[in-house]
Amino acid sequence: MPEMIFTSWWLYALTFAVIVVAQMVYVVFGFGSGLIAVGTLALVFPEIRDVVVVLLLVVLPAELGVAIASWRRIRWREAGGLLAGVVPGVILGSYVLSAGSPTLVLTVLGVFLLVVSLVFLLLRDGARVQWPRWIVPPTGLVSGLLTGLFGTGGPPLIVYYHLAGLDKGGFRGNLMAVFVAMTLLRVVNYSAQGLITPERLWSGLAVLPASLLGAWLGQRIHVQISEPVFRKLVSGLLGVIGALLLVRNLGML
Repeated sequence: MPEMIFTSWWLYALTFAVIVVAQMVYVVFGFGSGLIAVGTLALVFPEIRDVVVVLLLVVLPAELGVAIASWRRIRWREAGGLLAGVVPGVILGSYVLSAGSPTLVLTVLGVFLLVVSLVFLLLRDGARVQWPRWIVPPTGLVSGLLTGLFGTGGPPLIVYYHLAGLDKGGFRGNLMAVFVAMTLLRVVNYSAQGLITPERLWSGLAVLPASLLGAWLGQRIHVQISEPVFRKLVSGLLGVIGALLLVRNLGML
């Protein structure tokens, strides 16, 4: 049997369950997979690189499916401006992930999750902003940096598209289009950095059914709770995970 990152069956089962939930949220709302999955699994895996790389290998099917379904609603010119910043950001973030201290990475991730949680909780529904053109590449740069480092570059794009006034379908479709490009870029960049190892590849294949199941459920489950309330609940969960990561890395847990 090939070697994997899972040291026990319960760890595999936990990873499977987390990915199902994360991918379901991802397909329903267009964001949240990396934040939920990386934030949760970083609490139980000693190596953050294992988590980030394995999740990269399982998100692509859902991203492609949603992006193709929303093809005509994607604002391609705007997406191109974002990607102009994403490319150098992903390269820099991938380098830091490969060479940086895991403890430092986890601590920064904890702070990052707390900040994102507060932003989402305080963001008013219905708020709209007419973004200046110059802000598009810097938004992509920050998103690419977070993507290369944590696999969770969604928040800058989420805030950007949410405040741009897109409806739910356009919001999700535009996010997924950029995410597909970032995922493909990360595969190339992580390979160049030596982050995609046989152990992580086999682990990704082992949990791929969880990703497919979560995507299938996300397309079919009727969400009883309203989207604004659901997003606030997810934001609260992210804040709790971020706080636990900080406590753990301060040596208090």
